[in-house]
Amino acid sequence: MTCAACATRIEKVLNRMPGVEASVNLAAERAQVRLSGETATQAVVEAIHKAGFEVPPEQLELSISGMTCAACATRLEKVLNRLPGVEAAVNFASERAVLRYLPGAMDPQQAIDAVAKAGFGAVEAGLDAREQERARHAETWRRDLRMFWIAVLLTLPLAAQMPAMLGAGWAGDAHHDVIPRWLQLLLATPVQFWIGARFYRGAWASLRGGGANMDVLVALGTSMAWLFSTAVTLLGLHDQHVYFEASAMIITLVMLGKLMEARAKARTGAALDALMRLQPKMARIERDGQLVELPVAAVRPGDVFVVRPGDSVPVDGVVLSGQSALDEAMLTGESLPVDKAAGDKVFAATLNGEGLLRCEATGVGASTLLAGIIRMVAQAQGSKAPVQRLADRISAVFVPVVVGLALLTLAGWWLWSGDFAQALINAVAVLVIACPCALGLATPTAIMVGTGQGARAGMLVKNAEALELAEKVRVLAVDKTGTLTRGEPAVTDVLPAPGWTSGGLLEMAAAAEQGSAHPIARAVLAHAQAEGLSLAPVEAVRSFGGKGLEGRVEGRTVLLGAPGFLAERGTAVPEGFCDELAAGGRTLVAVSVDGAFAGALGVADQVREDSARAVARLQARGIEVVMLTGDHAATAATIAAQVGIEDYRAGVLPGDKAAAVKALGKDGKLVGMAGDGINDAPALAAADVSFAIGVGADVAVEAADITLVRNSLDGVADAIDLSRATLAKIRQNLFFAFIYNVLGIPLAALGFLNPVVAGAAMAMSSVSVVSNSLLLRRWRAGR
Repeated sequence: MTCAACATRIEKVLNRMPGVEASVNLAAERAQVRLSGETATQAVVEAIHKAGFEVPPEQLELSISGMTCAACATRLEKVLNRLPGVEAAVNFASERAVLRYLPGAMDPQQAIDAVAKAGFGAVEAGLDAREQERARHAETWRRDLRMFWIAVLLTLPLAAQMPAMLGAGWAGDAHHDVIPRWLQLLLATPVQFWIGARFYRGAWASLRGGGANMDVLVALGTSMAWLFSTAVTLLGLHDQHVYFEASAMIITLVMLGKLMEARAKARTGAALDALMRLQPKMARIERDGQLVELPVAAVRPGDVFVVRPGDSVPVDGVVLSGQSALDEAMLTGESLPVDKAAGDKVFAATLNGEGLLRCEATGVGASTLLAGIIRMVAQAQGSKAPVQRLADRISAVFVPVVVGLALLTLAGWWLWSGDFAQALINAVAVLVIACPCALGLATPTAIMVGTGQGARAGMLVKNAEALELAEKVRVLAVDKTGTLTRGEPAVTDVLPAPGWTSGGLLEMAAAAEQGSAHPIARAVLAHAQAEGLSLAPVEAVRSFGGKGLEGRVEGRTVLLGAPGFLAERGTAVPEGFCDELAAGGRTLVAVSVDGAFAGALGVADQVREDSARAVARLQARGIEVVMLTGDHAATAATIAAQVGIEDYRAGVLPGDKAAAVKALGKDGKLVGMAGDGINDAPALAAADVSFAIGVGADVAVEAADITLVRNSLDGVADAIDLSRATLAKIRQNLFFAFIYNVLGIPLAALGFLNPVVAGAAMAMSSVSVVSNSLLLRRWRAGR
């Protein structure tokens, strides 16, 4: 693909196929295709080929174990070649299998399973698809650079004509030829038909597919200049000027522009490449009581692995033993290390500190958090924002309109001046100045850089539409538990009754709570542990359906629960005893021992340190923040006051949150929703733009448009800031692309631009748009 018209044409070809929904991205050189009918991947690839483009096959290299002779390799090769769309070669000596297959026709795991079914072992040994793509692009870059310098060497002598041409005017005369015309013909011809062959191939493929692209304009314009100059030279028309220097310099300058564009486009995907490079290659696995070093691809769920100080975590897992602090900045954007101990989760590619960790693998291969991030970033970079639709519509008709304008320019100048050479050169300038590439690159390059910067800061954007809509959010509904608060209740107050001490009350309550897995029980036990209390064993534990708990501790009956529950069980709570705790929005845990009231504990979910700052940032951006919570009004009021939220809705059940979100948008305002749990999924789906806070529940992440890896509402403000910055770049790019063509084409048609200047301007237009997008790399979260 060479311009936006190519991408539009492929998209049209694919979307005409039954059961196919396609989106083509020029900047990423990707087509995302969804198949819902009987259409096979092979048919899609054939349609792309028929349109004049290619789908490069992917390559998979497997390391094979278990082969004992050449017959094994021959048999395995037959097994692999029976897979759909696969060409395989197995080398017995190197114990490698190399498979080439069409993208989407086969999953690498299918090949590994087929090898296993044949009685052998296999793990991925070669570079992944992106590494292959980088290698292919690098080779193309070297080839094009070599051709460019050859073009420069051939064009430089022709450039000597330029001072004479500018001095004498475009009409020129024979006396201003610095080098003989036959030599000019010899120099310009290889530039036109050897160096410029890519433009003819692209133009032919485009026209054969029923469309027209930038290659058509370049090939048509330079061919007109070369043919006219050749006719003048061969017929000996010495009173006419020749334009060999124009055709050669246009091709050379366009190639320079394409090289610069390719280099700049490669930088737009730098964030994704950086994520890919984070993936560790080896892991230290416990096997039969010994540590063995294996490729990460060979790790399976349930394997026990060891992470030494200074090593990267190879796969996702849970800490079994050991303590350390991990640098998770590459996933969350947070610079401070995170403490890890037994029971804590660890993620692939995070960097271990000074401790030794022994972990159990829970997520491997494509199931790691890092792999999910890479998938989401790649998907977002390949998607289209609604703002791009206008550019797509214009690109679809751009080239035919420009060709028509060039013909009108030729006819108009010829009729008006009677000078065919002048008319021809102005028509060539019109063809060359026009560039649909800038229009096609304006949106996707900004989206690629923006989503890449978001990934660096721990923000994963599902698609470009979400990034575009985020800046328009005017109302943000936020869940309380786990979003504004930590989501982990903690004991805030210990209020003993007369005759009891704080330590005695806490010791008795915590001992009884040993028989419960309730979050409040964990909070009481954690507080007792922090106080250094030793707890007696509990016996005869009875749970009362979420109301409370009863158990025997050192022969005494201990009852815990809400004050009303204790009253039901025959223990009265003194009037006014817990009023202060209740007024503060705390959850009350009343305690009785042997039927006598012993005191009460206050338990509350702690507000995150950065929640108030995040709410203030959002409000400063003109966004109304509304808290939705299932808690009672007193707790909701307390939390809302602490974080600076004026509008809150208490007692909202999970099933009613979606309706509450829809109600917030009744006056036409765009509504966002931020939450972290399974019960937030319906509300996230109901919002115009949804944010999943933290790694959270998988269902919340799936329902959300933007996933924030770190547990902080600050990330929502960052995401909205990133959206605004990205959309600003897109608008700037579209303005530059439109104004370039709006001004450039009329100037060329009126004869104010010669073709060489037009070629240089066209070559630089795409570079300027991509370079402007790259300025987004300066964006930083938290500003």
